[in-house]
Amino acid sequence: MGKIILENIKLFGFHGCMPEESYVGSYYTVNVEVELDLYKASVNDDLSKTINYVHLYRIVKEEMATNSKLLEHLAQRIIQRIRKKYSKVDLIKYTKIKICKENPPLQSNVDRVCVLLEDKDLINKN
Repeated sequence: MGKIILENIKLFGFHGCMPEESYVGSYYTVNVEVELDLYKASVNDDLSKTINYVHLYRIVKEEMATNSKLLEHLAQRIIQRIRKKYSKVDLIKYTKIKICKENPPLQSNVDRVCVLLEDKDLINKN
């Protein structure tokens, strides 16, 4: 077993419940963690036996371009897209997404607000 981890993807987006967030926007940091069996890829040096992290990045970037009121919803969409893309090859055992809004619009000095969603949270609720 192994993991592919994309750390600190920095993107700009328009997510939030306050009206001004939909036109002012904010910076976000996204972390993606996917657990899978990496044995065949490590032995065969074959990209088809693993998940291409370029595709994971592309999914995150595309979903960040679609506005959401809640980071929870955005994280759920990213997990669903990853699961759908790789459902036929059945490689993924586990997925975790962490999305942080940098400098959230709060009445205090807070660096970031983060949401962490794991696909087991979604599976157990279905």
